[in-house]
Amino acid sequence: MPRLLLIEDDLTIRTPLVRALRDRGHAVAAASTALDGLRDALDNRPDLVVLDLGLPDLDGRELLRMLRAVSPVPVIVATARDDETEIVRVLDAGADDYVVKPFTAAQLDARVRAVLRRGASVAGADDPTLVVGGLRVDPRSRQVILDGEPVELTPREFDLLHHLAARPGEVVTKRELLTEVWQIPYGGADKTVDVHLSWLRRKLGESAQQPRYLHTVRGVGVRLAAPEEAAG
Repeated sequence: MPRLLLIEDDLTIRTPLVRALRDRGHAVAAASTALDGLRDALDNRPDLVVLDLGLPDLDGRELLRMLRAVSPVPVIVATARDDETEIVRVLDAGADDYVVKPFTAAQLDARVRAVLRRGASVAGADDPTLVVGGLRVDPRSRQVILDGEPVELTPREFDLLHHLAARPGEVVTKRELLTEVWQIPYGGADKTVDVHLSWLRRKLGESAQQPRYLHTVRGVGVRLAAPEEAAG
């Protein structure tokens, strides 16, 4: 089920739109301010953002620039501004599509599905399923299979595992993980990595004392390897 984030301050638009998109098969979260929307996008990694430009705390174009600096998430701008110059500016700033109010939920849903299809085709060509031993990590469906059984991960846990699985056998530093997975600078936040690694190990049925896939290299970082490769 695609996960959408709707950033819209008008309650009379936001509430029925969330309901209509959920009825069409999407999981929808909503935010009424730019900063709340940015926080949600970073914490929960939606598959697509629907962004209003007229927000109370920041202009939507500024939020779009902030999103583009830290995330490749597709963005559809939904706004009452219909000036052609404005549309060009927003598309040049990194929006994937643009819909002018008033619009129906069916119209928005069609645009959402079209943008997601384009993203899926790119991911399918450039980012295939990663296989390390009995572990399969599929970035298209964001599913993890371990020894034939699905593993339920949070969005952040999935991103962490995917980053490590893309470099099997290599030691990845905490600095790199904070920069690439959390998009935050290194500096006193390495406990964040440790905590998420602990949660991830638990869900993979292992521990730091008895690792199978995730191996800590003390003072350096962590290495993901298949059990037989790690033993060799």
